[in-house]
Amino acid sequence: MAKMVLVEDDTKLCALLAAYFRQQQFDVTEVNDGAEAPAVIEAVQPDIVILDLMLPGMDGLSVCKAVREHISGKILMLTASDDDIDHVACLEIGADDFVCKPIKPRVLLARVRMLLRRGAPDMDAESHEPIDMADNANAFANTSVNAQSHSTHGDAPLVPEAERERQYGALLINQRQRRCEVAGEPINLTESEFNLLWLLACRPDEVLTREYLVLETRGIQYDGLDRTIDNKIVTLRKKLGDNPSLPRKIITVRGKGYLFVPDRW
Repeated sequence: MAKMVLVEDDTKLCALLAAYFRQQQFDVTEVNDGAEAPAVIEAVQPDIVILDLMLPGMDGLSVCKAVREHISGKILMLTASDDDIDHVACLEIGADDFVCKPIKPRVLLARVRMLLRRGAPDMDAESHEPIDMADNANAFANTSVNAQSHSTHGDAPLVPEAERERQYGALLINQRQRRCEVAGEPINLTESEFNLLWLLACRPDEVLTREYLVLETRGIQYDGLDRTIDNKIVTLRKKLGDNPSLPRKIITVRGKGYLFVPDRW
């Protein structure tokens, strides 16, 4: 029976995953606090560690770095981020692979079994490059997001240049240049944040559901629990000067989704 240490601060998710893996004949030890994780991992000496990136006490990258030289088992990171920097950091710090949230248990199980079968980090047989599940999702999103009104790739735009730029008051968004400004000041956005803002700005005064936003920006179905879009909306509000506690520019329509208000910028 393979030994597993599952480090996840969401106690409900941790319990559900632990129960699932026990049904699959894994000996699972649960940890909900990052600060406790290194000692538990080194004591258990598991065959595999499933380690969340964002943890209280000590973040997942720090935990991974602390235990990497002290265990021979595999380390698989869980991350709600679709930022390439976070993905690269996971692999460079010593993780063998990562899986993006929301978690699909059967997919996670397949990745775990693959890591345990192999003596090296999970590689694609043809390219010999680490398989990046997020890249696949982002590639789908980048080619599907609002295809009738803009294109993120290719030499020839699908729409006139004028339609690749949006300006609402002080807010300027240029889709081709991946540029965002507020009152002439550049705003530093990640690729996923920019894609979400562009999607909202292209459909002003229209309520966009979480289901739609998740599908268009990430290429996956919304499971009713994933809060990635909500977290990105909060971040966008902060970066764009929209009070997260009382937003007026990107507002929440309770039970439905989000609405971009064009005349408040």
